[in-house]
Order: sequence, then C-alpha cells, then structure tokens
Amino acid sequence: MTIPRQPRNLTLAQQFINLKMNPLTRGSGGAVDRCLTWRFEARPSPISRAYAMCLTYDGVGSPEMFVEEPNLTVLANGKALPHVYSENPVRLCLYLPGTGEWSPQMLLDRTFVPWSILWLWYFEDWLATGEWHGGGLHPSDFHDHSTDPRRRVRRSPAAQRL
Repeated sequence: MTIPRQPRNLTLAQQFINLKMNPLTRGSGGAVDRCLTWRFEARPSPISRAYAMCLTYDGVGSPEMFVEEPNLTVLANGKALPHVYSENPVRLCLYLPGTGEWSPQMLLDRTFVPWSILWLWYFEDWLATGEWHGGGLHPSDFHDHSTDPRRRVRRSPAAQRL
C-alpha cells in the first residue's frame, strides 16, 4: 500500500523556468537572495495600454504583484484604487489568503499572472464605469471576527474563471 504524499511546494527555480517559458509572461528576472523577481508587460485586451508588472515571491509567503507603470493613481484621477493592498507602490489584491485559492504548489505563470491581467481588465472597466465588477474580498471586509471568513467567502468572478 502506497501512502499518498502531500504535493511539494514548487522551488523558485521551477517557478522561474515556467515564467521564462510561458509566452504570456515574456519578460525577465531571476532569483537573488532567495527571492524571485519577474518583470513583464501585460495588456488586458488588444486595445489596452501596456502595463509594466513586477512579480516577487520568496517561495514561502504570498507572491506579490505590483504595477510599476503607468501610475494607476494618476489614471484614476486621484480616486482610491479598488482592490489593492497598497497604492504606493500599487500592489494588487488577487486572492483571499487562507481560502486555498492559491498555494505554493501552484505555478505563478498559471495563477498570479493571468489573475493580474484579469485584474487590469477590471481596472480599465472601473475607469470607464466607476464601478468595480471584479468581485473579491479583503480580510478586513469581515466585521465578525468570531466567524471563520473561509466559511463565508465567495470566490470572485475572476477566480471562478481561472
């Protein structure tokens, strides 16, 4: 009888090779001091502007996705950006930690990168309509901390499509 193994976390080298080989993530980067950094250009649609993106990941915690250019706050005419962890630098909120939507066994080029491109699509829609249609929740959205938020979370439309 074979005992099932837990899937192993992907190494930074495995993540790097997949980012390098995926045409969606054409860019450059590497791992220095146990931190993977990958820069690439994203366009959420054929008629969209180009966005300079930067993905960082230490192999242990959560990956972080930043929009380096253009300045999203300027594009938003100073309005607070929706669904971000920070505005300076702009760090995108792409999943709700603790819900299993992402884990270190998953490839960044097949999760974080497409999620960030979809986030940009919703951002451009938000610029045009003034409404955020990308769904999603932040841990701070839960007012009743006595209830486990994982029981109450509904996956965002973005996460459901991927």
